[in-house]
Amino acid sequence: MPSIRKEIQIDAPPEKVWDAVRDFGALHERLVPGFVTDCRMDGEDRIVTFVNGATYREVLIDLDDDARRLAWSIVDGPYEHHNGVAQVFNDGDGSRFVWTTDLIAADEVVAQTDEAMKMGIGTVKKTLETAD
Repeated sequence: MPSIRKEIQIDAPPEKVWDAVRDFGALHERLVPGFVTDCRMDGEDRIVTFVNGATYREVLIDLDDDARRLAWSIVDGPYEHHNGVAQVFNDGDGSRFVWTTDLIAADEVVAQTDEAMKMGIGTVKKTLETAD
């Protein structure tokens, strides 16, 4: 099972970064605007539309405020299995944002996911460093 890991330093306090990450239904507004064009809640699930037009149902697995860790799963789309985790750590005067995805999918889907995560994590950094 491939595992894709991206991490980036963010010049913002971990409490601020975590507050945006943990807001499960506001992904498109607080964390990755533009990369995610829409996010709406459907019961406890979120329906996420990405910039490329792909729309997926994401199920919240765990939200741990003490560990600043959010885990979710995409339960439709091109994945046989998908588990994502975002975690926020103290990093000097800022934060370290770590995004890991474990998945089972065709090779081209794994490659597309890797590229999307590169774009997404850059959006996270830009958004959180410029947010009030």
